[in-house]
Amino acid sequence: MTTFEYDVVVIGAGPVGENVADRVVKGGLTAAIVERELVGGECSYWACMPTKALLRSASALRAARQLPGAREAVTGDLDAAAVLSRRDSFASHWRDDGQVSWLESVGIALHRGRGRISSERVVEVTGADGVTTTLTARHAVVVATGSSALLPDIPGLREASPWTSREAASAASVPRRLAIIGGGVVATEMATAFAALGSSVTMLARDAVLPSVEPFAAELVTESLREAGVSVRPGAEAVSVERDDSGVVQIVTGDGDRIEADEVLVAIGRTPNTQDIGLDGIGLAPGAWLAVDDTLRVVGGGEWLYAAGDVNRRVLLTHQGKYQARAVGDVIVARAKGATVDDGRWGRHVATADERAVPQVIFTDPEIASVGLTAAAAEAAGLRIRVVDYDLGAVAGSTLHADGYKGHARMVVDEDRKVIVGFTLAGPDVAELIHAATIAIVGEVPLDRLWHAVPAYPTVSEVWLRLLETYGR
Repeated sequence: MTTFEYDVVVIGAGPVGENVADRVVKGGLTAAIVERELVGGECSYWACMPTKALLRSASALRAARQLPGAREAVTGDLDAAAVLSRRDSFASHWRDDGQVSWLESVGIALHRGRGRISSERVVEVTGADGVTTTLTARHAVVVATGSSALLPDIPGLREASPWTSREAASAASVPRRLAIIGGGVVATEMATAFAALGSSVTMLARDAVLPSVEPFAAELVTESLREAGVSVRPGAEAVSVERDDSGVVQIVTGDGDRIEADEVLVAIGRTPNTQDIGLDGIGLAPGAWLAVDDTLRVVGGGEWLYAAGDVNRRVLLTHQGKYQARAVGDVIVARAKGATVDDGRWGRHVATADERAVPQVIFTDPEIASVGLTAAAAEAAGLRIRVVDYDLGAVAGSTLHADGYKGHARMVVDEDRKVIVGFTLAGPDVAELIHAATIAIVGEVPLDRLWHAVPAYPTVSEVWLRLLETYGR
């Protein structure tokens, strides 16, 4: 058995694990990273990048068709093969050579195989050849194993070989009929993508469409999906699934309807990748989410164990996981060197933004861009709020951006502090607008000061002025 020693051992080489290791090395420590699949993780090959590549071509085509002059230049429909080919390039054709090269260039050691914590600060890595390597961490072990798609216990579902987000993101062809179980982000984005690529899509949204966003945003997306030909069924629940001898999937709903599809995508949530990483040997529950303190140390795991990204269930978004990773890497370095730990609110070594300043973009048609709390979440948190709405299509920049621009903006104001705690935009191409709201919320910028942040004219960002005018001075 081969043994290596490093300052820090990271289990999981997705964006979160890579960022942890990078911060550790930049801080002057040594780091090794363990990966059982592709270096770069879910986001690079089966989520963020390939799925947005699937969506982008259709988005560009819709934008062109909304503008006279450009509309007349469009003479055909999407080329599905070209879209899939471009998607393949963004997934690096499911090869991780580039990511491995980057690890080498920054001095991070890579150990391929399944990593398992065998004892305090010790990780055993079993390679594909069955050979086991022992890695000992002088200071910390970081779990950054992420999450996987959750498959519900629907009779016949597993036997029907359903798609998860992975199969949808890497599909080699476009199914003629696609059924989607779920109504969240993955469900709505993939319904948008595959409908544009030519699939006949049925979406069974038992718990409603996008239930965690502002209701007006969910309504706009639902309306748009239906206009695109998607059969959206809020409240519908799949009670049995069967793939027959001809390959057709038969789905029976709770109200007795039978739906036929060529593929069925399950998109109802995530489960942590902690089942077989050795948690039972250190007093933690295998298969459970890992609770962490403010510095991302695992509760009950000892001073040496940290968890970052999806696996701690704080926020299941790549950019927030990378944000956590920077805090984790820096705090490990600080503790290793005996430096002061800055763990106060908004400190260097904590992930305060996870609490109330999380930005997210849902790349549907229209896009939904949000940060902070919804009105309902703010009220549930006990805040005294005022909700301010404005028709995004009434802004001069929006009318120039596209004929018939349809959208909506909302800001949620904490009336006691006179600061914004929530902001949501729904409309074409709003993704790039959300960072201004993120800065306002993180910086806790008073509304009186925001009046002096003058938006350029004519841009869609003028909605900031219109929201402040609606609020009043």
